[in-house]
Amino acid sequence: MAHAVRALTIDKRTRPIVDIDPSMSRSPENEPSCPVGDTPGVELVIEGRARDLGGFRVLRTLPSGPRRSVGPFVFLDHMGPVDLAPGAGMDVRPHPHIGLATITYLLAGEIVHRDSLGTVQTIRPGDVNWMVAGRGVAHSERTPPELRARGSRTLGLQTWVALPRDREDIAPSFEHHPQRALPVVERDGARLRVIAGSAWGETAPTSVLAPTLYAHATLAAGAVLEVDDEHAERAAYVIDGEITCGGRTFGAGALIVLRPQARVVIGAGTAANVMLVGGAPLDGPRHIWWNFVSSSTERIEQAKADWRDGRFGTVAGDEHERVPLPEP
Repeated sequence: MAHAVRALTIDKRTRPIVDIDPSMSRSPENEPSCPVGDTPGVELVIEGRARDLGGFRVLRTLPSGPRRSVGPFVFLDHMGPVDLAPGAGMDVRPHPHIGLATITYLLAGEIVHRDSLGTVQTIRPGDVNWMVAGRGVAHSERTPPELRARGSRTLGLQTWVALPRDREDIAPSFEHHPQRALPVVERDGARLRVIAGSAWGETAPTSVLAPTLYAHATLAAGAVLEVDDEHAERAAYVIDGEITCGGRTFGAGALIVLRPQARVVIGAGTAANVMLVGGAPLDGPRHIWWNFVSSSTERIEQAKADWRDGRFGTVAGDEHERVPLPEP
């Protein structure tokens, strides 16, 4: 349920190193996941875990204990919906990344992205921001002043894609693609926007570095959609509404991991927004610490020192604040 807030500051909170190995599956206690046995086409269901990021509620499904990644996706946060009162806004202060690409996609609201490359870009619903961190970049995300003044609603997803091992230290870059530039596929009762990678015979302009599936499906009540089977690993994330898959019903916050090569059909019990994610499996284990992703723990230690000592550069137009390196 959406809620009003008066002030909002979001920091990416510290977490220990999480090892992501595509050949392994670990199940720590209290993970809200559900092995589904013989449910046709469905391997696993992960229910989003609520996280409070400085007053802003998100649901997080990746990484989780039993499933650390789907294709190259190693992190999935569902932001909102949250109603921001006049004078309030989202304020993600400058913070660093390495070894990954971030994908920001909104269904409601606006965010101004700034980074240490000098980029200043407002993202609106249906657009995509694709930032390749590579060897290191810092960025901030804030509600624009005009929207902050009158109040707004924010709803969207932020995901991280691990870069291929031989591209982890490439030069950082940023791309913005407006809604009109993204390919759309129409099916009976379904509208499919390909955000990154390829699906249903269409390819997005986003400069992905490995086979990737990232598409937004808008489904009318009663619509039936066969999931594209091009990619080795696939999952469907329910943003809102209700869908059926393999004879079961799933609501908002569920990540439905699909069986490899299975023919999977999803149906919309109500109008629904669903994100299809996946692609080629990771080309080896990855480690995550805070905002850093790498195949090397030594590289993560170097990134810690670089942020602590100011070697990531400053974020243009947002030089006066930054998120400090978390304490051990």
